[in-house]
Amino acid sequence: METKKKVFTTAPLPFMGQKRKFLKQFKPALLGYSPTATYVDLFGGSGLLSHTVKAIYPDAHVVYNDFDNYRERLQNIDKTNQLISDLRVILKNYVKDGRILGAIRDQVMERICTEEKTGYVDYITLSSSILFSMKYALSFEQMEKETLYNCIRQSGYDATGYLDGLEVVSQCYKELFAKYKDLPNVVFLVDPPYLSTDAGTYKSYWKLRDYLDVLQVLYGTKYFYFTSNKSSIIELCEWIETKTPMSNPFTGSTTATMNATVNYNASYTDIMLYKNE
Repeated sequence: METKKKVFTTAPLPFMGQKRKFLKQFKPALLGYSPTATYVDLFGGSGLLSHTVKAIYPDAHVVYNDFDNYRERLQNIDKTNQLISDLRVILKNYVKDGRILGAIRDQVMERICTEEKTGYVDYITLSSSILFSMKYALSFEQMEKETLYNCIRQSGYDATGYLDGLEVVSQCYKELFAKYKDLPNVVFLVDPPYLSTDAGTYKSYWKLRDYLDVLQVLYGTKYFYFTSNKSSIIELCEWIETKTPMSNPFTGSTTATMNATVNYNASYTDIMLYKNE
């Protein structure tokens, strides 16, 4: 009997900006597109959108642009599980969510240092176990400066089958777009780092011009585009359309929104615009 393939509803390892909460809107919207199209995930991030497309449309050609090298983290998931397992032992008698201090903190940092020298450390995943919520360290030096908390995960991570069936590439989104823009039946998934939103765990820093450049991939194409109300990109495009001879790339698109909470007194609205010409 064939084993049923697991369909992930969240990325296997932590990733800031993954679209797990938007899948409820993304999945039904996707049903309006071709099951045999080529789907090009220009800003692949955690790969969750690519994985979801392949799960719904097994015959589709799905290209996941892993520019942030998420797959390296997935390939080292056993090492990450072992490191967190060892930290779980060190913290077994420590109060949950309590600050890690003194000799116990020294033991935690010593174990991480050993792994740093002899193995592989996924600091983003590790951060979710020993740093306060939504805080990330990207190196041992950064981790040393942080206040540690016992938020240790009680089970291992699993990514079995997550990237199965995907074509995984790693290149500038402009080059990838140029490769596919003139081919028939192509849908672009466009989820760049949000403007005016913390993008500290991404590989590169984005300026306003970078966000505006991305809009060029939307003209005359089938797409899903993600942004937030913090960016004001939609309002900017509406202004450009009314005040200049230029057109609005979102004209004719459908909009779906979702409220996202940062903490008890801060929230914003996630926005998905999609168009199937």
